[in-house]
Amino acid sequence: MRKRLTREESREQTTKHLLDAGQKLFAQKGLSATSVEDITAAAGYSRGAFYSNFDTKYDLFIEILRRDHLDTHDRFIALCDDGVTFEQLVTRLRDLYAQQYRNDESFLNWAEARMLAARDPEFRARLHEVDAEKRRDINEVVDYIFRRAGGSPPLPASVMAMGFVSLIEGVKLTMMAAPDDISSASAEAVMSLFLDTIIRHSGSRIAAQ
Repeated sequence: MRKRLTREESREQTTKHLLDAGQKLFAQKGLSATSVEDITAAAGYSRGAFYSNFDTKYDLFIEILRRDHLDTHDRFIALCDDGVTFEQLVTRLRDLYAQQYRNDESFLNWAEARMLAARDPEFRARLHEVDAEKRRDINEVVDYIFRRAGGSPPLPASVMAMGFVSLIEGVKLTMMAAPDDISSASAEAVMSLFLDTIIRHSGSRIAAQ
C-alpha cells in the first residue's frame, strides 16, 4: 500500500517538481520565454500550486540557483579534512574542479542569471546573496589549501575565488558556443592549469601532474 504523504511532504514534492521543470525549461528556452503556465504544465500542476510555493518565476529561478549551489556545498566543505594527506586533498580538489558545470542545464541557468543581473539591479542584489554563498565555500577551500601548505595566497582568497568561478564559466561558455573549437578535455586542461598554479603558489612541494 502506498504511503500517504503528509501535507509537508506533499508540499516538498510539489516544490521539487516545479524546480525540476523550471530548471529544464529555463535552460532550454530562457527565463523571459518561459511562462508560469509552461512550468506548471511540465510539472503537472495548476497555477494555484505554483503560486502556493512561489510568488513569481524569478523566485523560482533564484531557488533553482540556490539548490544548484547546495548540491556542491557539502563537497566543497568536505575538502577541508585534516584526516587526509595534502596529496589526497589536491586530488580531491582536482576531481571536484573538473566536475563543475558539467551539467549543461546548471551552467545555462547560471549564464542566464549573470546576463539578467548585468541588466537588472534588483535581480543582481538577489543573485549576489546566492553567489556570495558559493564564493564563501571556495574562499574557505583556498584558505585551507594555503594553511595546510604553510604558504600565503598571492591574492586575497575572495579574489581567487572570483577567478575560480569566472574561469570555469568563461571556458564553459566558449565550449558550448563553439564546440568544434574546444573539447571537454581541453577545457578541463585549462582549468587544471589554473588550479595547479594555485598549488604551486601555496608553497607545497607537490609537482603539478
